[in-house]
Formats: sequence, structure tokens, C-alpha cells
Amino acid sequence: MTDTKTIRIMIIDDHPVVRVGLASMLSTQPGIQVVGSASGGLEALTLLDTIAPDIVLMDLRMSGMSGLETIRAINLRLDPPRIIVLTSFDTDEDIYQSVGAGAQGYVLKDTPQDRLLEAIHLVHAKKRYFPADIAARLTERMARSNLTPREHQVLQLVAKGLTNKEIGRVFGISDNTARNHVNSIIDKLEVSDRTEAATIAMRQGLVSMTD
Repeated sequence: MTDTKTIRIMIIDDHPVVRVGLASMLSTQPGIQVVGSASGGLEALTLLDTIAPDIVLMDLRMSGMSGLETIRAINLRLDPPRIIVLTSFDTDEDIYQSVGAGAQGYVLKDTPQDRLLEAIHLVHAKKRYFPADIAARLTERMARSNLTPREHQVLQLVAKGLTNKEIGRVFGISDNTARNHVNSIIDKLEVSDRTEAATIAMRQGLVSMTD
């Protein structure tokens, strides 16, 4: 049976051109109504007090309140709208964290219009939408999510090229303990050596090289 209910959408993105473009495109689609837009998380939460969207389309990287914080805050509300992340960022960690925060879909901004509309309709139907390549990477990332907090810290330093001795000095532990942490990371990431571990970590967004 076809659901004829109009899908009410709110857009959250800190780029005005993106908001206007999305609203213009979606407003031409039958059965879809754009009921509001916001430039960031705080504005969106205020707007949600006055409108009741079925779907929130939102960016992940925004100034002020982050996308992840916004997703979590929306999902704390009574009868929250369903959330589709629409972003340019596609590291494994971005995808993993978004799903963990409560997003029901993940779509890249260069996705064809028909795929975005498919995502909207599926998520509105209480399903999830992840393109095949993103779904596969999400599954792989979830399988590799068992690093301890200390191993995440050690991996950050491995990615920066520090030796076991240097890592030991940073954390005030012995060279042998540092080596054990590195070996555990290699085992859990199912890689052959520390260089491959660093490469995988940077590709998946497990570490940041901005410091």
C-alpha cells in the first residue's frame, strides 16, 4: 500500500547555498514539504520546538554545535524526527560515530538526486539507508571498534611516527609495555605491521593528524 502522507523535512547546514539548493530541489518533489531550515544545531533545536519534521537532513561538520552533538540532542527529544546525515565527509569514523549517535541514514552530497529521494522515503518508512560501499565500511569499522582508550592514544602516536621508546616516554611506561600495546593494536586491526596500522587508522579517521 502506498503511503500518501506528506514527508515533512528540516534541513540543517551551515552553508546558505546548500540549504537554499536543497530546499528548492525538494520542494519540487511530490509528497515532500520542506518545513524549516537551520544554520546549526542550536538553531535547529529551537526550531524543533515550533515545527514537527518527519526527517532531518543535516551536515556532519558545522560551526558551533557539532553534527554528532546535534544528532544526540535531537534523539533525546520526545518522538524525535528520523535523521539522515548529508555530508561531504566519508571517513569510516564519521560514518561509525553518526550511526552510534542515532542517524538512520548516511548520504554524500555528490549523491544523485534519485538516490537522495530514495533515502528519504526509506528512512521515512522506518528503515535505514546506507549505500552499499558505506554499509560495507561501517561493518568493517564496527568489527574494529574494540581498541582500548590507551590503544587509541598509542595508535595516535604510532601514526605520527613515534618509536616504542618514544611512546613509552610520553606515557611513562616501559618500552616493553609500549611494544605490547602496539602489538595488540596490530592484532586487533588485522594488519601486518605498525606502518600498515598507521595507514589504516588515518584512512578510517581513527586518528587525527591536526595536532
